[in-house]
Amino acid sequence: MFSKATLKERRQFYREEWSIKDLPDFIVKELPKREFGFDHIGYGPNDRYKVFKGAQSLKKFLRYKTPFAAYISVAFYNNPKKRQDWKKAEFIFDVDAKDIPIRSCQCDGVCEICLNESKEIANSLIDDLEGNLGLKNIHLIYSGRGYHIRILDEEIMKEGSQLRAEILKYVAGADIPNTQFSNAAIPNKSFNFEHFSIPIGYPKIFTKKTKYNILHLQGNEEIEGINKQLMKDIIKNREYIENDQWGLFKNKIGPRRYKNLTKAMARINLSTIDAKVSIDLKRILRLPSSLHSKVSMKCMEVKNRETFDPLKDAIPKFVFERE
Repeated sequence: MFSKATLKERRQFYREEWSIKDLPDFIVKELPKREFGFDHIGYGPNDRYKVFKGAQSLKKFLRYKTPFAAYISVAFYNNPKKRQDWKKAEFIFDVDAKDIPIRSCQCDGVCEICLNESKEIANSLIDDLEGNLGLKNIHLIYSGRGYHIRILDEEIMKEGSQLRAEILKYVAGADIPNTQFSNAAIPNKSFNFEHFSIPIGYPKIFTKKTKYNILHLQGNEEIEGINKQLMKDIIKNREYIENDQWGLFKNKIGPRRYKNLTKAMARINLSTIDAKVSIDLKRILRLPSSLHSKVSMKCMEVKNRETFDPLKDAIPKFVFERE
């Protein structure tokens, strides 16, 4: 676990353990409309523009090639082999444990602690996507080192990068709320489309994300806009935030430094998610059911967000057979 899979282990996984049943239904549906990509030697997906008529032909390819990594497009095309005639694309949120800017562990890659924290962040995002924005067709995928939130609501899949960027900033808590207006949602008033509208309540999202970050600070982070003294004072007084006494916390920090803190937290909130993935309409992501060979873990759909444990549920059989 967390070590690279050998060629022998990859062969064992794809020829003995991998099953079509492990492919999520939303992948199998319209599978011929998607582009596939593969990495055969560990240097990135250099075998692109692959198309499969169905799950059986994909199975044959995986059993024969046993790739280092397998990817599938978030986009649907009428001509996926040339990535032409784009129809629509999933809306993605990518939370990678190793890239979380504030995390409780001190590991160099991924560990149980930061994997748990990436799951917390992903679950919080899904709660806001469902509760605040009314999105329903949401799938959580464990990627091997974090989580992919894959949204397939038809009304959002046909939208472009600009709207996706605005939704990303909203859900991430990447804008400082305009407290001048009691009913402010987000600064961009044009954030809506025919079947979708932004509810009031953005300050609550920003506050929740900021509270999470502050309570997880270790004190040794280097964050733009927060010097060492401010960091010490934040940690010294964050018990007020834990009890939701934001007014007392602000008074302890001071208005000017509190403003610096909120700006820094907005940047941190955004960097928790890989924004490039969210706005890319032709992105390829790890194929659910495939092997993440760098860490010897399975990329898989999470059926139960509360009970899923990657250190139990996403471990291939060959890991237990290692000496």
